[in-house]
Amino acid sequence: MELNTHLELDNELNGTVIELEEGYSKVKLETISVMSADKQLLIHGGFIFCAADFCAMACINDPYVVLAKSETKFTAPVKVGEIVIFEAKLIEQNGIKSIVNVEAKVLDKVVFKGVFYTATLDKHVLSI
Repeated sequence: MELNTHLELDNELNGTVIELEEGYSKVKLETISVMSADKQLLIHGGFIFCAADFCAMACINDPYVVLAKSETKFTAPVKVGEIVIFEAKLIEQNGIKSIVNVEAKVLDKVVFKGVFYTATLDKHVLSI
């Protein structure tokens, strides 16, 4: 399956799609020093959220999908050099609205959980 959404993102900062099926995606984020929030090399949560959001959008995989709302939980810190694997699964779709669960792990440790509520529009959100 080919990726059809968020094609202009910088994959170094938001992750790379490594698996893609209808209603499912997996994204790999290799954390790097520019993501660090401090001298202890803690990855800023915004980068983790960005990759999770990208994984959710890839799961829907429509050029006009947008995030409407999310409920997220950071469950463990991530450090520079760690590889984070995100998995997104479509759990509900009703018209233009979809709900996607995303979970992220470093090895076997869960570091992030989220529910992403999306809308798939007829045209680009900036064209409305």
